[in-house]
Formats: sequence, structure tokens, C-alpha cells
Amino acid sequence: MNLNAQIRQNPDANKANMIQFFQFLQGIKDKEAILKYITAMAYIENLYVDSVDTQKMTEAGLKGMLEKLDPHSTYATPKEVQAFNEPLQGEFDGIGVQFNILEDTLIVIQPVIKGPSEKVGIIAGDRIITVNDTTIAGVKMSKEEVMKRLRGPKGTKVKLGILRSGIKDLQYFVVTRDKIPVKSIDAVYMIRPQIGYIRIGNFGATTYEEFVEGMRELKKNGMRDIIIDLEDNGGGYLQAAVDIANEFLAKDELIVYTQGRVIRRQEFRAKGNGIMQDGRVVILTNEFTASAAEIVSGAIQDQDRGIIVGRRTFGKGLVQKPVELTDGSMIRLTVAHYYTPSGRCIQKPYKKGEKEAYAHDLDNRFKHGEFTNADSIHFADSLKFETLKKKRTVYGGGGIMPDYFVPLDTTRYTDFHRQLAAKQVIVNANLKYMDKNRSKLKKQYKTFEDFNANYQIPDSYIESIFEEGKKKKVEPKNEEEKNKTLLYLRPQLKSLIARDLWDLTEYFRVWNENSDIIKKALEVLESDKAK
Repeated sequence: MNLNAQIRQNPDANKANMIQFFQFLQGIKDKEAILKYITAMAYIENLYVDSVDTQKMTEAGLKGMLEKLDPHSTYATPKEVQAFNEPLQGEFDGIGVQFNILEDTLIVIQPVIKGPSEKVGIIAGDRIITVNDTTIAGVKMSKEEVMKRLRGPKGTKVKLGILRSGIKDLQYFVVTRDKIPVKSIDAVYMIRPQIGYIRIGNFGATTYEEFVEGMRELKKNGMRDIIIDLEDNGGGYLQAAVDIANEFLAKDELIVYTQGRVIRRQEFRAKGNGIMQDGRVVILTNEFTASAAEIVSGAIQDQDRGIIVGRRTFGKGLVQKPVELTDGSMIRLTVAHYYTPSGRCIQKPYKKGEKEAYAHDLDNRFKHGEFTNADSIHFADSLKFETLKKKRTVYGGGGIMPDYFVPLDTTRYTDFHRQLAAKQVIVNANLKYMDKNRSKLKKQYKTFEDFNANYQIPDSYIESIFEEGKKKKVEPKNEEEKNKTLLYLRPQLKSLIARDLWDLTEYFRVWNENSDIIKKALEVLESDKAK
């Protein structure tokens, strides 16, 4: 769609955008630089010896400009914008299945409950062989191409050819695509008597509603204290973070504020109407906890409402303004910084234009021993801040430092295990095992509690993984490495089976019992209770 057509389609919105655009132009000091760019583009397009793709050149120019700024100011194509927004929007149009691809064949892991596929009778373990009479199995079709064929606008129909275990011929199902919810809360359960657990995967459009629903469920089950797991949470929407922090803080307590060169200070404060104003709060973080997740962590810590357990967070505290361009592409431009209530800037230091060095920050932190030894973390006195009530010392300098440090156990995750994971041996073994044993497991274990108490990973399953690894030239160095790998591999496999038989909550119910960060959080709660 050209610019004139867009203006005709939405004249008021585009008129406002154009007015704002011309106001920005008036504010540009070096107008000669803008003219230089336009002149160069005009000469290239009209006089260059070969034909040129103006769209690609423009995109390259935009990327080049933004690369000279901070690490998080970026340009995204229309396709990239859609991929970025989808996990945060709370829904997409599709057939409603979780799937994985094994040996060029799509296997349904779970249909979405009450989703369009479940409604027509598609079940876990089904293989999707054809889509609208086009074969997708055994033809080396990419995952992106498969998803493109399965997804489509709500209300449209797609014909699926399904191969089901025990049935010789293909079965055909016509699925009417619908809105499929994308949940951002991974797990909700009572981890111990009176202690609830909620894991937030990201901060999206529906996160707050999901969170409140989970909290109410836990309160019905006797929750007094809560563990909020923000490990590996890369962030998302600011408002979702503010709304969740509000559930724990008193009226007018500061949650976060933003401030930039042009953007004036904007404060976000609690309304005092949260459903958990009492009870202890523990937040779990690690080096991949970022952005909106750091806002929640910083607010709870600075207001002395709870404690942080784990490792220092990523340190992404830049406020991005999305600038939508006429073709659906977008510039995400940094306009301000996030600050915690005590005044700490969440953003870790960076040098403009040095994105490669910034990208290797976590690697450098690992090499310097920060993940394994609290004594390797040093902050200047100038970075000392105080919490607002108890006047405890906390540190700025990027990210949120935990109150209780939990080292990364590098000895637990062996090189052998890493190679098995990298070569997809574990994922594929799980798919094969579930494909063969799903029906038997469902009959044998009617409830998760029964499964969790009694199921043991068979030795034959382990051996099949080692044999497959050997085929891919992945073997343990010695018996000691093999035994260490088993200590981590067995609970991992049991967690994956629990997920495939039930859902992510059951995955974490198994896996969390092996987590050092979880163990420390429970220990802190127990010791505090005993005081």
C-alpha cells in the first residue's frame, strides 16, 4: 500500500503522524545531513550503473544509523515486527496445537485445551502428514514454512491429513482456525504448605490477568507467602510489570520511574489495591532476567517488600519508543532509562556503536567468575544505594543484585550433556519415547501426584540416548562424567515427560525440586519463619 492510499484509509491518524513528523523536522539542527542522505539516495537510484533495490538500501541505511546508537535501538522489517509482537499480544490465529518436528514429521505434543484442533478430535501423538492435500512430512520443509501453512485468519478452514498410532490409513480433519491464546504464566502451584509459586515467562498483554487468576487460585489453596520465578524472563510490556508490582505495594509507593534527555521524569506508583499486601515475597532471578522483570525485582527490593534470590540480572533498562513506518516496519528508539525507586539505573554500561562488546557481556561475566562466586562481583562506593525503609545497601551499575546469591553449578551440567542437547539428541529421544509410550503412561498414571511419586526413568531410555549420542560422536570422557550427567539428565527427562502428559506447571513441579535457586528460596523462607 502506498502512502496516499494509507492516508485515505486512515486520514485522521496519518494527519496527526504527519504533523508530528514535520514538528520533528523543525527541531533538527543539522538539516544539511538529512538533505545529504536524500540526495545520495536520489542519485544512486537514478544514475547507478545497475538497477538497485531502494527498499533494501533504505533498510541498510536505517540499520547503519541505529547501530551507532545504544545496543537496543533497532530497525525491524514487517515480518520481524510480527514475530516480535506475537508472544506479547496474548493471542494469534491458528489451529491450536503445540508441536515439534521429528525426522521431518510434525508430531502434536498437546492440542490447546478447547482449541480448534481439540474440538475436531486431534490428540497428542498425532502426526500431521498433509495440509490442504500438500504433503509436509518427509520433504524437509522448514518449521517456518510449516507454521505458515497451518496458520491463517480466524474463521478460515484447513484440511489436515493425520496419521495416528494403531490406525493404518490417513484420517482427515477440517479445522476452523481461531484465536489461540499465548500464555505468559508458565506455572502456578503450591510448592510447599502455605507457600505458592508462580513462574512468569514474559510480560505480555494478558500477563497481569493470568497472574491475578493464579494468585487467587493459590490463596484458595492456603497460600500465605509466594515465590515469583523470573529466571530467564526477558521482559516485555512496562504496564504489565507495573500492574504486577502494584499487587504487593502500599498506596503511592514508587514502582519505577523513567527519564531521558527529552522525556521528562515519569513516575509509576502503586494504587494500594493489590490482593497481596501481606505475606512474604521472594523473587528468583538470574543473568537472563531483563527489562520488565527487573522493574518488578527492583521495586520489591527497594521498597523492602521482599527479597531477591539468585544471580545479578541482565541489566536492560532502556525505554524504547516504537516508531511505526509506512510499510509496517518499525524503529524501536531508546528515549529514556528505567530507574528503581531508590534511584538505581537498571541499564548496564555500554559504549555507543559497540554492540559486539555489549553482546559478549554475559560471556565476560562468566569468565570473570561472577556466575559462580559472589566475591568476584565488585562495585564502587559511588554505586551504593539504600532501600527506602530498612536502609539496606543495594547496588546500581546495571541489573539487580540479589539479596542471596546462588552460584551457577558448572560441574552439574557436563560437556557431555551440553553436546547431547546441542545435537538435539535429548529432544528427539523424548519425542520418540512419548510417541511409543504415551498411551501406556496415561493408563498407568491417572494423576500427576502418582506419576511424580512413583515414575522412574527406565535404564533402557537412558541407554537409547547414549547410543544415539554415540552415532553422532558424542560420548562421555569417562565414567565420572557419565554419572554426573545422569544426575541432571534423569530429572530433566522426567520433567519433559510430565510436561507432555500434563502441562508446563507439572514440568516445573518436577524440575524445581532439583533447582539450587528454589532450594535457597525455600531455605530463606524457613529460616525467616523460625526467627
